[in-house]
Amino acid sequence: MDPTEAQIKLYAKELKLPTFSHYDEILKHLGTSATYTDLIITLMSNELDARRDGRVARRVKAAGFPYLKTLDEFDMKQLNKSVSPAFLNELASCQFVKDGRNIIMIGNPGRGKTHLAIALGVKACYESMRVIYKNAANLANELTEAQNEHRLGKLLKTLAAADLLILDDISYICFNKEESELLFKVISDRTELGSTIITTNVPFSKWNELFESNALVGALIDRITYKAYVLDMNGESYRLQQSKLEAAGKAKDTKDSDSAANE
Repeated sequence: MDPTEAQIKLYAKELKLPTFSHYDEILKHLGTSATYTDLIITLMSNELDARRDGRVARRVKAAGFPYLKTLDEFDMKQLNKSVSPAFLNELASCQFVKDGRNIIMIGNPGRGKTHLAIALGVKACYESMRVIYKNAANLANELTEAQNEHRLGKLLKTLAAADLLILDDISYICFNKEESELLFKVISDRTELGSTIITTNVPFSKWNELFESNALVGALIDRITYKAYVLDMNGESYRLQQSKLEAAGKAKDTKDSDSAANE
């Protein structure tokens, strides 16, 4: 490395402009006809893109997704007639977060509810929004532990400050009185302040089987459905459909192999 190149890399590091150290690669890409202005604009544009990508990556990591999913990976054909692809694409703009609206996805297992929730959460990260993902049962345990360790206030403040909270999989695990009240407080604190996505396998009519207090259930449903999009995600399990297709494919391959062997 010649002294000039070493000095440029040092300055780039000190000024926290790492992409500037790759100026030689950019010069080769721009060609001999490029001006100093072309070089400077390209360097600055690359640095801006790198910083934006870094911020998105940090927001995605901070969200705590169990894995990453996108809307492009979602098979729109599995949607029932009550939820259209156009509406999902509208939700992907994340205007619902800016409007403080909730999304409640209700449907039997294997219908892609968690996939869609995570995909919308990732989109929100790209829109510079603070997102937190929590499995409902895990959050109930986390809240109880925080209360016992006298740090509940800090956790509640963090959850309330998120632009979008994803509360995934309110299903067949029953919550005791303390857990029910803490989950209610989380949702209540976010009313009018932020958006919440909730996925559940259980229709509202059976939520009294999950929470101890009927009065609390009524108040909870009232809170989450206020200014909310309630999506009917019922239908045949997508995972079951895929398993059937895979089984059929293997059976066909076996049959073809047997036929070829007998010829």
